[in-house]
Amino acid sequence: MDRLRGVTATLCLLLVCAHLNAQVIEFESNGLHYLTATRNGLTIMFAQLPSTVREYAVMQVSVSNGSDRTWVIRPEDFRFERADGVVLQAVPARTVVNQMIEKATRNDVVRLVSTYEASLYGFGRIQSTNGYEQRRQAAQAELGSIKLKAAAAASAIAFVETKLAPGQSTDGAVFYPTNGKPLGPGRLIVRAADSLFVFDAADAPAAGKLLRR
Repeated sequence: MDRLRGVTATLCLLLVCAHLNAQVIEFESNGLHYLTATRNGLTIMFAQLPSTVREYAVMQVSVSNGSDRTWVIRPEDFRFERADGVVLQAVPARTVVNQMIEKATRNDVVRLVSTYEASLYGFGRIQSTNGYEQRRQAAQAELGSIKLKAAAAASAIAFVETKLAPGQSTDGAVFYPTNGKPLGPGRLIVRAADSLFVFDAADAPAAGKLLRR
């Protein structure tokens, strides 16, 4: 009887997991592999970007709130577990901005902006109400220093803590400290909207593939 109960519990758990995993949708766009899922009305979509910036691997994230509640989403909610068991926590936007102020070069600015814009504008489904495009327009002031320009670009691109009201959406780049190496395969785990999102993430496309039309 105990064995039967154990088997029944295991089957129930497998059915629940299968139900959750069935909600994850995969598709390709502009050379990127996207995964998306919806829980409690909140939709999260992401793709690994092929270029690294300074010591960070970068992930493009879009979040839409289709629920009747307001949710707060932070970059720190996005945890990546690599296939080798290493767990990487996304860093706050201010950490990336400070890094750019200290060490950025002209190439960092070009790589950061061109990579993110190529992925964002190459995918028409992302139409954020308070995402990158709005932040970019707010950061258009001319700055003399390359490091300040890099910081301004990072502040516009980086996914920041956002309070999403019903019907709102946002997008941004989530940065993982990897010593300049790609994330590689693993799992993206996100705790948001009182739910747990789990995605099996493959390798990012080869560098340069993102920019091909």
